[in-house]
Order: sequence, then structure tokens, then C-alpha cells
Amino acid sequence: MGFKGPETESSSNEMNFIGKGTYVEGQIVAEGNLRISGRVKGKVVTKDLLTVSPSGEIDGEVEAKDAVVGGTIKGKIKVMQKLELEAKAKVHGDIDTRVLIIDEGAIFHGNSVMGEKKPEIGVPIQKNEFKK
Repeated sequence: MGFKGPETESSSNEMNFIGKGTYVEGQIVAEGNLRISGRVKGKVVTKDLLTVSPSGEIDGEVEAKDAVVGGTIKGKIKVMQKLELEAKAKVHGDIDTRVLIIDEGAIFHGNSVMGEKKPEIGVPIQKNEFKK
């Protein structure tokens, strides 16, 4: 009775992790939260929170609902709600977000678009898309 199947779980409770020392090449699509402490070359999409730790690197386009960046991103970033660049962040690319927070010490090279219009996440995620 207390068991929740995958169809009823909330995506915000899920955590996906690319660990330090791990290199991934290709597109990553996550329905829940995603934390990157390793290196990714390719597009990264999550419908929830993306966290790039200080050791994390992304070389490619990024799309997320919210994002906190403490590492390096080289590529266009689209965030639907809030993007925070922490003090050790390095971003080389354009940003499209509703709210942008840049901590002292962060490096940002590119253009930014901010405002009421929410950028759309381009890769739709189907609930049953990952079933075995």
C-alpha cells in the first residue's frame, strides 16, 4: 500500500549524477535534478534543477528549469526560471533566463537576455520514454 511506482513518483525527488573523473559525450536528457561534477561534451537538458559543481565542465548547449553553476560551461544556456553563477563559475556563451544572479568572482563572456518571457526547453521528455 505504501509503495510508489515510477508512474507516481515526483521528478523533483530524483537525482542524476555525473561524478568527478567521469567523461560523457553525447546528449543527456534528465527528468529530475541533475548534478554534474565530471565532464560532458554535448547537449544537457533537464526539466528540473541543474547543478554544475566547481569540478564540473559542460561543452555544449544547456537547457534547464533552474540552474546553479560553480564550474565551467562553454555553450548557450537556456534556463526557464533562475540561473545562478557562483563565484568560481566560468561561462563562455549566451544566456537566456528569467532571473540571473552572478556572484562576485564569476566569469561570464557572452550576451544575456532576461525578463518575463520564459525560455522553452527544446527536448520534450515523455514519461514512458525510458521504460525497459
